Amino acid sequence: MQFNIKSIEDWQEIVNQIIPSLQYNILLLKGNLGAGKTTFTQFLMKSLGSNDEVNSPTYSIVNEYNTPKGKVYHFDLYRLKNIEEVFQIGIEEYLDNSFLCIIEWPEVYEDELYGLNYHTMNIINSIESREVLFD
Repeated sequence: MQFNIKSIEDWQEIVNQIIPSLQYNILLLKGNLGAGKTTFTQFLMKSLGSNDEVNSPTYSIVNEYNTPKGKVYHFDLYRLKNIEEVFQIGIEEYLDNSFLCIIEWPEVYEDELYGLNYHTMNIINSIESREVLFD
């Protein structure tokens, strides 16, 4: 799926179309700083029925949100330097015990996902809008 965002309100329409397409419990979010990864997550959590405050897990590495469907874990791997640091936070246990794991900056861990099913969202900034690619 491909979307174009020109205003913050456009995120809700994207979430409305993506939720029925979520087949796997892993969602990788890719994009530059300020692309809208956390903003997307805020809209997604609200639409999934979470009342939790959603913010970037840049320093905590992982945030936990409650939804009627189960736990959602929101990771930000930006500050992790290697795969050993990812394993030290226990990411595999989170993946095994979640309704959904949202992983921002997944590149340090992506090779370990070989053989697993997951979705990827790429957010590409341009001067006037953002292009979002979801698969």
